[in-house]
Amino acid sequence: MYCISAASHLAYRMFLIYQFCQRTQTVEIMRRIRLPRIKAVSVLVLSAGSVAYAAQAPAAPPSQLPASPTVPQTSPATLPSAPAAPGQAVLTLPQATAMAIQNHPQIAAARQTAAWANQRITETRAPFYPVVNGEITGGQGLAQSRLGAGALSASQLFSRAGLGLQLTQLVTDFGRTKSLVAQSQFQAQAADQNTQATVYDTVLGVNRGYFGVLQALAYVTVANETIRARQTLTDQVTALANANLKSALDVSFANVNLSEANLLLIRSQDAVEQAYADLARSLGQEQVVRYQLASVAAPPAPPTSPDPLIVEAIQNRPELRNVRFQLQGAQSFEKAEAGLSRPSVSLVAVGGGLRYLNKDPRVAPYGYEGAAVNVDIPLFNGHLYSARREAAHYNSLATSERLRNLQQQIQRDVRSAWISASTAYQRIPVTEQLMKQAQLALELAQGRYNLGLASIVEITQAQLNLTQAQIENVSATYDYQIAYAQLQYTVGSLR
Repeated sequence: MYCISAASHLAYRMFLIYQFCQRTQTVEIMRRIRLPRIKAVSVLVLSAGSVAYAAQAPAAPPSQLPASPTVPQTSPATLPSAPAAPGQAVLTLPQATAMAIQNHPQIAAARQTAAWANQRITETRAPFYPVVNGEITGGQGLAQSRLGAGALSASQLFSRAGLGLQLTQLVTDFGRTKSLVAQSQFQAQAADQNTQATVYDTVLGVNRGYFGVLQALAYVTVANETIRARQTLTDQVTALANANLKSALDVSFANVNLSEANLLLIRSQDAVEQAYADLARSLGQEQVVRYQLASVAAPPAPPTSPDPLIVEAIQNRPELRNVRFQLQGAQSFEKAEAGLSRPSVSLVAVGGGLRYLNKDPRVAPYGYEGAAVNVDIPLFNGHLYSARREAAHYNSLATSERLRNLQQQIQRDVRSAWISASTAYQRIPVTEQLMKQAQLALELAQGRYNLGLASIVEITQAQLNLTQAQIENVSATYDYQIAYAQLQYTVGSLR
């Protein structure tokens, strides 16, 4: 009786293997895992001999494991778009960029600062034009009295009422006002370049936020595929354990593997929420909107050398142009401060009517007029002007050194961004090959496990390797998108 039971159990097990052979092409798998030819023949013979018993055997869950899901390959020409949802607004990268430029408060603040700097030009140019003031005066004084204290003059006091105009015009200050106007013009140009630099910073943030959302959504896709594959494995192993074909240890390993996949999904969903929050911040929005992000064409390969990029960055970076204009403004201000020691010539003219005068008999006419030219010559002021001139000179030297430091920093940033982009670009084909190898390893592990030649540890490790390969491929793909945008930013060509 014991021999018959053992033979029946063996025949039933061979029938399950026969089913697996029909569905997954066992001969090919045996060839891949290099199963000895005699063993393969024995398995097929035993499985064929068990068909008669199988017709009478009770139905049991199939022992074969499902083929692992095909790994989605990222096209080198276009990156996948975010999955659509009902009522979800579609957003492209150019639309996101335009939205950020229009709405972001940092750009608005930079524009207002540039407008303020342009108004400073009008302020410093004002001395070139005459100053005209209207005057209306009514006064009361003790007749025939004079001022007695507080000044050298001893003007006579009397009651009067009159009105008139006073004109003041700068004739020349020997170039000081002209230098001040040039300084304000350079400062306004520097403010405009600062606005452009703020726009570039914002566009870079939009690119990071946009690709960050796509990357996080790709992680969720990988997590969901991992859960489906591991759930199927868990269900199959559980069914086999219930049929006393696998041990409870196999079920425990499969459940642990499934729990890890669920944790991966939770972390991926959290990353999506964080990515959407970052995108909303980069767009200048107060509320987080879950847009459906459109696909983006994959960028080309990075240049073979960073040297041409460095030359382009030195010419294009608005930060450098900003400091260059600041340097020119500082040099103009230095000339203006040196002009403090020169004389200035101004014209003053007055005219009006004196309608009422409390003097009898009246000796003054009913109108008045006069003009004067004044030459202001600075002689000594406690070294104030010389100190201001030296301070402006040192400020020019400091600005020049800041310009040199910024040039070196930009050169370093371009090289660093080029290295990062090149490394990220090289990772993409490597991770694609890694996915293919991990997929093949999982198929072989499944075949070995179904034939009883491998433990559950081998197949769970193969699944883990595939998941890691998928994550690495997603990271490499979007890391290169972000790295390429960073490279374009450092060159000054990100639009």
